[in-house]
Amino acid sequence: MYQETTRQIRVAVTPAYLASQSEPDADRFLWSYTVTLENLGQETVQLLSRHWIITDARGHVQHVQGEGVVGDQPVLGPGDRYQYSSGCPLSTPSGIMSGSYQMTTLAGERFDIAIPAFSLDSPHAEHSVN
Repeated sequence: MYQETTRQIRVAVTPAYLASQSEPDADRFLWSYTVTLENLGQETVQLLSRHWIITDARGHVQHVQGEGVVGDQPVLGPGDRYQYSSGCPLSTPSGIMSGSYQMTTLAGERFDIAIPAFSLDSPHAEHSVN
């Protein structure tokens, strides 16, 4: 699990390689990831939008932006948690994802929270020691 806390909103991500849905011989690799957002603060916030930065093993970068997550713009009161799952295809056997969510308070103040960088690794990836 990868996690980061910004302005008392914790974002935790757990990725998983989907071997049964991947086709390595066709350069198609698929991962799922589960995100848990937890409001550790005292003010109610709402997730408005997402910005993902997806980098494959060749260094190709893709930006994905949009409203909400999986069709939802969840409101998180103090102590609330929200969890969703989604997926990411790549044409390489490994990559990395990171990004941010734009949030708003009930008073209308907008701010960004970090999505921690997390690794997308398959058993087909070449491993190296740095």
